[in-house]
Amino acid sequence: MREIINESPIILAHNGPLNGMNWTLSQKVSIGRDMECDIVINDRQVSRIHAQIKILESNEIQLTDLNSKNGTFLNGELISKPVKLKDGDEIKIALVQEFVFVSSDATLPLDHDRLRDQSVSKKLFIEKKARRVWVGEKELTPPLSVSQYALLSFLYENEGKVVTREQIVDAVWGVEDSIGVTEQAIDALVRRLRSRLVKHDPSHEYIITVRGIGYILQNDNF
Repeated sequence: MREIINESPIILAHNGPLNGMNWTLSQKVSIGRDMECDIVINDRQVSRIHAQIKILESNEIQLTDLNSKNGTFLNGELISKPVKLKDGDEIKIALVQEFVFVSSDATLPLDHDRLRDQSVSKKLFIEKKARRVWVGEKELTPPLSVSQYALLSFLYENEGKVVTREQIVDAVWGVEDSIGVTEQAIDALVRRLRSRLVKHDPSHEYIITVRGIGYILQNDNF
């Protein structure tokens, strides 16, 4: 069983050419197409020096777009000024490469005894403080996107209960942003999460559709 123990924040790459790679953030990390950058994305849509992530004197983590041509996005929103990062934030560089920011608080060792006890009767386990997902003895890598993790966490908290599509919208998008979320958006999110889980465990169907109502998490280890 692989374990990541790191006292520093880390940047995890997924959904892009750097998929599966990660970087420890010590002081600052530059991102761009230039070979001198700390994180090099070899794509013409990425500016030569595109963005920067650095630790401030207050120990907060700041993301800055460096006047890039195609923009830097935080949780789907184009940023125009420096922003503070929090654990689980999703960063997208010019719609080419996605990253997940994992704070130092979230890189604590996994409680193996608790995982072992849980795995006796459950196939899937979430370590919420570390925001890590385990399917059997395998950790789900690369990490889920923010919306995928929010959906799985909500189903996990309500394991064995049918959750409605309306409840999912509120849990994933938030009450204030729920207006305009379509049925197609919900279906697409569920489909992407199912795809991630089945790659790790094709023998088990975790998310069951309850036609006309919603979904239920099937997590029994039998």
